[in-house]
Amino acid sequence: MDLSLVIPLLNEEESLPELTAWIERVMDEHHYTYEIIFVDDGSTDNSWEVIQQLRARNPHVKGIKFQRNYGKSAGLNEGFKAAQGEVIITMDADLQDSPDEIPELRRMILEDNLDLVSGWKKKRYDNRLTKNLPSKLFNAAARRMSGIKLHDFNCGLKAYRKKLVKSIEVYGEMHRYVPVLAKWSGFRRIGEKVVEHRARKYGVSKFGWNRFINGFLDLLSIFFIGKFSKRPMHFFGLWGTIFFLIGLGFALYLVISKLIEPEFGITNRPGFYISLTSVIIGVQLFLAGFLGELVTRNSASRNFYLIEEKAGI
Repeated sequence: MDLSLVIPLLNEEESLPELTAWIERVMDEHHYTYEIIFVDDGSTDNSWEVIQQLRARNPHVKGIKFQRNYGKSAGLNEGFKAAQGEVIITMDADLQDSPDEIPELRRMILEDNLDLVSGWKKKRYDNRLTKNLPSKLFNAAARRMSGIKLHDFNCGLKAYRKKLVKSIEVYGEMHRYVPVLAKWSGFRRIGEKVVEHRARKYGVSKFGWNRFINGFLDLLSIFFIGKFSKRPMHFFGLWGTIFFLIGLGFALYLVISKLIEPEFGITNRPGFYISLTSVIIGVQLFLAGFLGELVTRNSASRNFYLIEEKAGI
């Protein structure tokens, strides 16, 4: 199969028929073999009924329906599991991403030998305060921490090599940082393409300021997991040792001072409390690293979602 299109959605019943017809036209023009995997993230409108109607007239349409809302990352993770295409394309269901970009994205993966191509919405039609400004802050932080020179990590329109999507796990709000996950997994051939961004035609944006905060927290998680997920003791043990040695140094200073000058008070000195606090913190960090090692060696899968129904999968 040439292409798998993974499209997570929430309450997009109005846009789905138009989006599907647009994708079908592009696929037929280029004679691609393909599948469209819609992942309904607990919609409360008639999105699932529309997906079933679309599948009834086009067997290339497939669907996964979550029993409740889990978020975009969950939708991508389940869609990636189901995808069978040589190249996987992700896009939003709100018609703000153009399916006409698909052939060039696929070409860049296969002919330019890239593992991932991320779209760059150079000209945006979103609200400047609630979407554009947070997006710029996310991208600046992600570039600095990851070393990946992309302008738009958050763009939903991306192309992936099949091996990549089968090698990563997407959860939390980490759909924003799939290029970072890819890099940590050893897929370093990451490219970028300027793509068309269209004004929203139906419905309302699902973006909220809570995702702004969660996104930054997940970026920190990715950074930590990428470097220390297999060796948490290297992080916690290092800092635990540093704090313990600081505390031990102050303690030795106090003891030696007491031996030299018997009238020297230990417990009424700031160094005493610094020593005590540093030793306690050091021991706690060391224990955290030890527990992290145990969890790493006995961890179960973090991605488990209640799926109410599937269509064609």
